[in-house]
Amino acid sequence: MAACPSCGSKNIRKEKDIMDVWFDSGCSHSAVLENRAVWPDLSFPAEMYLEGSDQHRGWFQSSLLTSVAVNGRAPYKSVLTHGFIVDDKGRKMSKSLGNAILPQEIVEKYGADILRLWVSSTDYRGDISISQTIISNLAENYRRIRNTARFLLANLSGFDPKRDVVPRPELSDVDKYILLKLQSLIEKNTAELDAYEFHLPMTRVHQFCDTELSSFYIDISKDTLYADRADSPSRRGARSVMWEVLTAITRLIAPVLCFTAEEIWQEVRKMDPSAEESVQLTEWPAVSCDGLDTGIAQRWDRVMEARGAVSRALESARSKGVIGHSLDADVTANLGEKYGDLSNHLKDADWETITIVSSFRAETRDRASLQTDDAVIYEDELTGIKAAVKKDAGEKCPRCWKHRPEVKDGGVCARCADVLK
Repeated sequence: MAACPSCGSKNIRKEKDIMDVWFDSGCSHSAVLENRAVWPDLSFPAEMYLEGSDQHRGWFQSSLLTSVAVNGRAPYKSVLTHGFIVDDKGRKMSKSLGNAILPQEIVEKYGADILRLWVSSTDYRGDISISQTIISNLAENYRRIRNTARFLLANLSGFDPKRDVVPRPELSDVDKYILLKLQSLIEKNTAELDAYEFHLPMTRVHQFCDTELSSFYIDISKDTLYADRADSPSRRGARSVMWEVLTAITRLIAPVLCFTAEEIWQEVRKMDPSAEESVQLTEWPAVSCDGLDTGIAQRWDRVMEARGAVSRALESARSKGVIGHSLDADVTANLGEKYGDLSNHLKDADWETITIVSSFRAETRDRASLQTDDAVIYEDELTGIKAAVKKDAGEKCPRCWKHRPEVKDGGVCARCADVLK
């Protein structure tokens, strides 16, 4: 029989009362939080107790009972519980089942940032699923964020924020709209982190990169970035917005995609040497609507709805072989009563840019007057907008790819000719 190493006694029995175990762990607040000699920086009560959901009847409860008995209050200000990792079928990870995925395997194949993205994108309050399919999908989300940052950096080449930034009041409405969307993203992310909603912020960043940036702002800005004069107000405005978006998003992703954020930040420092040495040393972005008319957001949300209707009309014409690229299109649209007032704020040239077509006319004509032999008529069910799409009769400018009547014999359009001078 084993003997006690201290006193030599063999009068030992195996304890079967689990209360002793829970009593020991439940008194940890006394041994840790109130032991100033060992941990002088800690204080009672703790800001938070963090453990799995099974501890509601375990450590959380025994800590509460012992602390109330001794101190008359709970040993914690808040409790945060999490679930357990299971596979995509809800089964507990187990070597015997062969469904275990080691963190190191994910890191070696995808990188540490993908593993961190999986953790931060999962609602920890329930059981957490993981599988190769889930990780692969998150890797695609990561690439969207990374590729968006790469595009912004590429188009900010040579940008000097101290010299080139356009003041917010001088920006176009679409530039201000994106900045307002960015402020909304910062506000929501900050509130969600404060509320321990850790699974939402990175999802919102991905959606912002995918929807507001890649599918809209970046798409419509390419013509400005590539075809306008280098020093034109429109191009300087777009690059100013991209600078603000890039620096804010980099700080938003820094707690999770720490390696990626640091890579981006070192490129930022090449444009702004006064920036902090590391993104981890910067301040969290603050919401600022200074110089931005907040009413623009509501109006441009409606513009986006109308743009969606035109995009569906273009897709209908493309499926019928009338056009290939959207810049082949000549569009006449009846915006109807719901969206007709938008033409008070947007010219046809603005609609051309927003919908990425060569010609656009916003009119109030009915369906019959839109009908022509060579046009596809599309009536959008969601918005009620009616659009006639046909192939633009002008020649394609080899520089900006827009169809213009003045392009002849391999020449360029009037705008490009002016820029090339």
